[in-house]
Amino acid sequence: MVLKGDERMVDAMERGTRRVRYRGTHPRRFEERYKELDPEGHARDLQKVIARGDTPAGTHRPICVREILEILDPRPGAVGLDATLGYGGHAQAILPRLVPGGRLFGIDVDPVELPRTEERLRRLGFSEEVLVCRRMNFAGVPRLLAEVGGGLDFVLADLGVSSMQLDNPARGFTYKADGPLDLRFNPGRGRPAAALLHALSEHELADLLVENADEPHAHAIARALHGQPVATTTQLADLVRRVLWSAVPEATRAQETRKVLQRTFQALRVAVNDEFRVLEQFLGHLPRCLKPGGRVAVLTFHSGEDRRVKKAFQAGHRDGVYERIAGDPLRPSAEERRANPRSSSAKLRWAVKATPQD
Repeated sequence: MVLKGDERMVDAMERGTRRVRYRGTHPRRFEERYKELDPEGHARDLQKVIARGDTPAGTHRPICVREILEILDPRPGAVGLDATLGYGGHAQAILPRLVPGGRLFGIDVDPVELPRTEERLRRLGFSEEVLVCRRMNFAGVPRLLAEVGGGLDFVLADLGVSSMQLDNPARGFTYKADGPLDLRFNPGRGRPAAALLHALSEHELADLLVENADEPHAHAIARALHGQPVATTTQLADLVRRVLWSAVPEATRAQETRKVLQRTFQALRVAVNDEFRVLEQFLGHLPRCLKPGGRVAVLTFHSGEDRRVKKAFQAGHRDGVYERIAGDPLRPSAEERRANPRSSSAKLRWAVKATPQD
């Protein structure tokens, strides 16, 4: 029997090449991290990565799982929706609670990661009777109503970028590695961030950085980027760093540069994927997709998302659509933030659909 972890070695031997050397405990290059990219073959190595507060390459650690389970209260026979399936971590926690008789619809727009996640969850024993996967944007949730029958008992939306997308330089989501400046959740639709940058005027780019990321250096960054041939993540990051070299004191430059780079990439990603419009459509569809008493939980990761979720839930509460909503957002515990630094900016809001009075 040849284990999965050994198959790559056999393949390399057949081609007359050597497997890439695993450089240290945490290789820098994504393609060198074959132990992390083969979780079944190197489980003990992955536990070491997690123990030091890192997320193994090509995986994703779900956030606020305990809190989400308490809010959504999935039970046997319930029908729910994971509107951003991602790596399937939340779904994996929810699915056992739906048996027997329940179903979870898991949707995601990413054509690269969705098949991998579905395969992973099927291997864990979740058949099509309990888990239904669809590749679609969550703005199209009403299309599921015919299959759901009577509405959903609960809905979850995790609006964060999956670690699998961030870690893979080929997807162009991060300034930490060189790759094409893409940032699309679905690489087969729309235009990449590089093309968007080329098409924007300096004024339009500055407005985009403010609107999508509240960037205080927006005008200086827009001035530096406008007219420049930016095709890769590294080229964009280098131009932003030059702006901050003279604009930020040396004592705080490293920390401020990291934050500005994160916000710049965020702003472009939001624009490329039209995230705010899609989120607003999703929030508008929710009331007619939920059963009376149905629950919704939304994880956000920056102010633009949280602001929209908060206003939609407050408006629904005023109009009698929701009988209860979160007063203040829940945050990951201090323990979770230490164990998973990528959870630090998360905010969790919830709402419960009103039940008609007799």
